[in-house]
Amino acid sequence: MLLLWAIGSNWLAGNKIDNCRRLGARDGVRAWANVAIASDLALLGVFKYYDFFAVELSNLLGLGNSIPIFQLTLPVGISFFTFQAMSYVIDLRRGVIQPMRLLDFAVYLSFFPQLVAGPIVRASEMAPQIAKRPDPRHVASAEAFHLILRGLFKKVVISSWLASNIVDGVFADPQGHSSLDVLFGVYGYAIQIYADFSGYTDIAIGVALLLGFRFPINFDRPYSALSLREFWRRWHITLSSWLRDYLYIPLGGNRGQTADMYRNLLITMLLGGLWHGSTWNFVVWGAIHGVALIIERSLPIERIHPALRWALTFHVVCFAWIFFRASSFSAASEVLMAITGSSGDTKILNAGLILVLLSAIGVQFVTKSTSARMDYWMSRRPILIQGIAFGVGLVVIDTLGPDGIAPFIYFQF
Repeated sequence: MLLLWAIGSNWLAGNKIDNCRRLGARDGVRAWANVAIASDLALLGVFKYYDFFAVELSNLLGLGNSIPIFQLTLPVGISFFTFQAMSYVIDLRRGVIQPMRLLDFAVYLSFFPQLVAGPIVRASEMAPQIAKRPDPRHVASAEAFHLILRGLFKKVVISSWLASNIVDGVFADPQGHSSLDVLFGVYGYAIQIYADFSGYTDIAIGVALLLGFRFPINFDRPYSALSLREFWRRWHITLSSWLRDYLYIPLGGNRGQTADMYRNLLITMLLGGLWHGSTWNFVVWGAIHGVALIIERSLPIERIHPALRWALTFHVVCFAWIFFRASSFSAASEVLMAITGSSGDTKILNAGLILVLLSAIGVQFVTKSTSARMDYWMSRRPILIQGIAFGVGLVVIDTLGPDGIAPFIYFQF
């Protein structure tokens, strides 16, 4: 029902915006856009943030339990389809797209491959493809099979293996592990969340390709970044570009005084953190990135050796991941204390685990041309050979993967 409401309300508002824009009624354009955006934010706020703000307001005002707390179930994909709906309305207001037909808009907002956890596809990217109607005789099957297999390998083999072999144990009981175990547990989570989320989006992009639709890429070897600015151009690209175009730039972006730019950057990262979840941990995660980006912009980092820049960037990202992964602020503090505490005997760390982590990071530095050559080579093979290769890949992944696969991490957002 919520998805149907988002489809109907935003489509209607979009048509009103277009009509007002054609008539030159700027106040009408602004009013209908504001109504639609307020509706989307209210939808997101009630179902995702009501409990959080109700509790915090009660604590702040000393009201105890006088503000009612409702245990609302978080609707699947609400963070993603509300952002897509808002981008549609805003782009109509800006006049960069034309209104979509109701059925086309419904397909756009409810398209199943990326509905649950992205990527966040804009109407300007999806509308022309829906209107054109894909030709089933020309499907990029080789590229799609490659993306699906790569995504499944990341999720089933890498992400699940790291979760069960080090990450879950370390974050559940950091004080029961050596400082080295906990440190590598944090490194493991950095790889786990990348493999998990980029694995999902690889699968989503691959499935969309089989249906004749091409999505924008969402990850581009983020752990090869030499700065946090570069990291955010490579990590969750569709979200970071959404925050840039629909929040950071409207706030003022790089215009004005340096202090204004820093304020805009910090607000954007704080809200980006809050978008991920209704706990203070996500706000802290966003704050770490915001403050680090401000520091980075204020320093001549290009004078630093690239290897040191990479190490600093990677470790700032890993430090922030502690708050992202921990169940509470106190739990994150325990992880930090365990890392800086006495070493103790390592219970988990071994040569195999170190090799997996180093290999996962090393792959980040492999150029995209290697993957492109593999896609091209497979695309030249007969469809039967492609199908057999896909089947063999599925068997190999199933064999290498552990028993029981945890849900995708970003399903909770």
